[in-house]
Amino acid sequence: MRVGIIGAGHIAEKAAATLGAMSTAECIAIASRSLEKAAAFASRFGIARAYGSYDDLLADPDIDFVYVALPHTLHYGVTRAAIERGKACLVEKAFMACAREAREVLGLARSSGVLVAEAIWSRYLPIQDLAREIIASGALGRPLALRSSLAYNVGSKERILSPALGGGALLDLGVYNLNFVRMFGGAPIASITSHCTKFPTGTDASESIILELENGVLATIDVSATTQGCNISVVAGETGYLVFNDTIHPTKLSLMRKGHLLEKEWEMPFEINGFEYEFEACRKALLTGALELPQMPHEEIVLVMELMDSLRRSWGVTFPCD
Repeated sequence: MRVGIIGAGHIAEKAAATLGAMSTAECIAIASRSLEKAAAFASRFGIARAYGSYDDLLADPDIDFVYVALPHTLHYGVTRAAIERGKACLVEKAFMACAREAREVLGLARSSGVLVAEAIWSRYLPIQDLAREIIASGALGRPLALRSSLAYNVGSKERILSPALGGGALLDLGVYNLNFVRMFGGAPIASITSHCTKFPTGTDASESIILELENGVLATIDVSATTQGCNISVVAGETGYLVFNDTIHPTKLSLMRKGHLLEKEWEMPFEINGFEYEFEACRKALLTGALELPQMPHEEIVLVMELMDSLRRSWGVTFPCD
């Protein structure tokens, strides 16, 4: 699979390193708004082609697949342009800045017959399937509670502070916690209670979110862009609880009993750095002609975007797309 990366920031660097180590995919082009920056990026990662505009990369006939690694509010225009050129896309989380954009882009992708996926990489990790098997085995008893925390002190970054870039803790970090609830909650959401603090710029700095699910499970989420947190997630049942050692990139599961006694651990280290699984899922989908991925179906993409829209409205956090 011949990939072109749009955007030359930190997340693009991780994607380029991943593709450089894969045998089933390669990055053949990088695009930035600055040709100088794109050329430097290409030199660092051994990429053959560097473009000083996104349109130039999308016009490259040798590219099978586009990875969109831009701030949230830039996803919409670039992804639409890629679809219109028939390029399949993996779009970095959060998929769009708001649900309306997500619905429009996914509708265009379906009508155009083009694969489009969201790069919420925790969804694609093999350890998530193992966790589902452990829970389904009854090892925890009946699951009744989910807890998920994620906090990094990234509040000085422009992409976090700027409403014009879709900033705030929710779209950058909290999207992972909401996806955790969707993966392991087992039922639709019945009600949501939340509170947030804001940066002076108006974007959300930290939030606590409680979700009651229709099956009686209670999910508690804590997110912050101003502190360093423990960043773990837990599925708790009647007889034990399963601990994910990292909310974003779990590599270990621990089954705990009363008194915090460890019963069993499972470890699943990454083959490369964790991004390889989402790229491989996309490659397989291209081979079969699929337009969406089972790990993150279009319906789920829209649902999570709608959840984040609803939370932002309740906090008074607005973006240009609203």
